[in-house]
Amino acid sequence: MRFGVVVFPGSNCDVDCYHALRDVMGQDAEYIWHKADSLDSFDCIVLPGGFSYGDYLRSGAIARFSPVMERVVEFAQSGKPVIGICNGFHVLTEAGLLPGAMLRNRNMKFICDNVYIKVENSGTPFTSLCRDGQVLKVPIAHWDGNYYVDSDTLREMEENNQVVFRYCSPEGHITDESNPNGSLQNIAGVCNREGNVLGMMPHPERCVEEILGGRDGIVIFQSIINYLKGGKAGGKETL
Repeated sequence: MRFGVVVFPGSNCDVDCYHALRDVMGQDAEYIWHKADSLDSFDCIVLPGGFSYGDYLRSGAIARFSPVMERVVEFAQSGKPVIGICNGFHVLTEAGLLPGAMLRNRNMKFICDNVYIKVENSGTPFTSLCRDGQVLKVPIAHWDGNYYVDSDTLREMEENNQVVFRYCSPEGHITDESNPNGSLQNIAGVCNREGNVLGMMPHPERCVEEILGGRDGIVIFQSIINYLKGGKAGGKETL
């Protein structure tokens, strides 16, 4: 399997993702410059965190127009897996690959901390090795992580099981106290209707080694690898 990590001007988690995939997970990984015009040789695309184009206008708003994003949209529409982490999540919403938008954290401050997220949908390529209700400890580092979507779209998302992660307590309770940024209904990650595009604010690439404080992020990357090897996601045979 070959993973491509997109690098926008201002990305600062591309190296983290590359390290997690290549050095920890043992996968073939390559950086993709934002002006690339082909993704044909890749099996999965990662949009990393950071401050693409300095987060001018709003997070992800300029990166959405990078040449590579035309190819990312085509890649996603072909059914291949795309994961956007933090700023990458922003880019996916700006590109229309995921519903919703990000608002400033409710405390109007940048938050860097470990949080707990509950797996709400284990039937995606990114969570196939998780179990529904499983709690993961994953770090966050963002200012614009307050997920919002209108009520009609949220209802459709719930019906389609598109909410993949919610912020929770260590015991798995969905509470306002466990919501670090004010995100609507504690949403920490969502997927598209087809399930092959995931956006999440927490950083799984930052918790793949014990020296970093935990390894809960490994299950997300291993789920993708399992999917690409022909495992199951959403109850269907994959690739």
